[in-house]
Amino acid sequence: MAKTKKAAATKVGDSGKGRTSMRPPAAGKPGSVRAGAATKEEAGGKRKLGLRGAAPWAARHAAKHAAEARARAAEPPLPGSARATIRTPENAEDIKQKVRDLHAALAQIKALRKSLPKTFYDIGVVLKDIQARRLYEAKRFPSFEAFVEREIDLGKTTSLRLVRVAGLFLKEGALEVGMDRLFAAIQAIDTGGGETELARIPPPPPSTTALPLRPPGR
Repeated sequence: MAKTKKAAATKVGDSGKGRTSMRPPAAGKPGSVRAGAATKEEAGGKRKLGLRGAAPWAARHAAKHAAEARARAAEPPLPGSARATIRTPENAEDIKQKVRDLHAALAQIKALRKSLPKTFYDIGVVLKDIQARRLYEAKRFPSFEAFVEREIDLGKTTSLRLVRVAGLFLKEGALEVGMDRLFAAIQAIDTGGGETELARIPPPPPSTTALPLRPPGR
């Protein structure tokens, strides 16, 4: 009887030791993956995570393509290629300078416009400079006339006459005569020796003589 109880106690002790013993998790199980990840975090600090759902090689592939794109952008474009035309036009610096000069000229005209009877000659000089240097091409206008019609609030006719004033008269004489009389003189010059535009219109053709009410001799 005593031998039977001792054997049973030995079996229970062996089973208890089996329950409390810790076995290392087998490879390939979730427990081993977590333990390995924790070890990597402790060894190298933060763990590098890729895009969610992306393949392991996606990050390396994207980095490689980004490095190749940077290398191509750093290389000078071949002359005549589409990339060279799009990125750096041949006269890019000239266009930038024209844009800056045109904006400065427009700002100057806007300031002079406030006292037109005294500053009309200066406005004509600025407009004449824009016309001579073709600065209006910086805004893609085909002609100077189209530029003053759209960009100058004085109007096309007045702007063109101010250019003529700056080209034909001296500043002192122009200011002494006045803008209105100068415009009248320019109109007289353009119409040919003082003739008005109405006088230059050709007369209508002579009308036919009216027929008599009764035939002659009756």
